[in-house]
Amino acid sequence: MPDASAAAPRYLAPAQVAELLGVQADEIVELILQGRLRGARLGAPGAWRVEEDSIAEYLAEQAEDARRRALWRQANAASFPELWGPPARPGR
Repeated sequence: MPDASAAAPRYLAPAQVAELLGVQADEIVELILQGRLRGARLGAPGAWRVEEDSIAEYLAEQAEDARRRALWRQANAASFPELWGPPARPGR
């Protein structure tokens, strides 16, 4: 019986991935060209296909990016002077 980890990757059409992510198929092709999704042109004539495993990796990358942005916003918000209170007066 073949090892499941050695199984050939499953490929999806950009339209299928677009439906899963709620975007346009053109955006999926752009993500492939940017290297953010793994894909290839398969068949004759070559049609774009996206490696299914790369979708989960892309979503994890997006979630991590959102987490980091939220932490950055929190850090910036905490550094506003109005959160520190009034400035200290000299001599007090």
